[in-house]
Amino acid sequence: MTTSSKQKRAAARLLAVQALYQFDMEGTKMPTLLDEFHRHRAGMEIDEAQFAQAEITFFDDIVQGTVARRDEIDALISARLTEGWSITRLDKTQLQILRAGVYELLARRDVPIGAVISEYLDVSHAFFDARETKFVNGVLDAVAKDVR
Repeated sequence: MTTSSKQKRAAARLLAVQALYQFDMEGTKMPTLLDEFHRHRAGMEIDEAQFAQAEITFFDDIVQGTVARRDEIDALISARLTEGWSITRLDKTQLQILRAGVYELLARRDVPIGAVISEYLDVSHAFFDARETKFVNGVLDAVAKDVR
């Protein structure tokens, strides 16, 4: 069974969020992080769970671009949070979903706004319930209106 381009990009986004989480929590150096995900996560079977084949260049762009533009991305996210909230109060996985989504909105103009938001809502659904996913939707939608 061949994996479609859309499926490969969806897998790349999910892996990117996982890699960004690892980078944030463990401080893994970028070359080591990318190599680990290329060799051990993309398209592999781990604990009987098959990871979909990911578009590696897309994955690399999201991870490296999000890290490179993190201060700019965090400022955009912070500006959309309710008064009294800060990035440090967000769930660590949710923050990586938002960071990756905002990076795509900023840097990947080849990807339509609706596709970016929809894909990261799918990623959010993998980790969270409807309430948290609505929050991701609201932040990404607000950022999209400002940056595109």
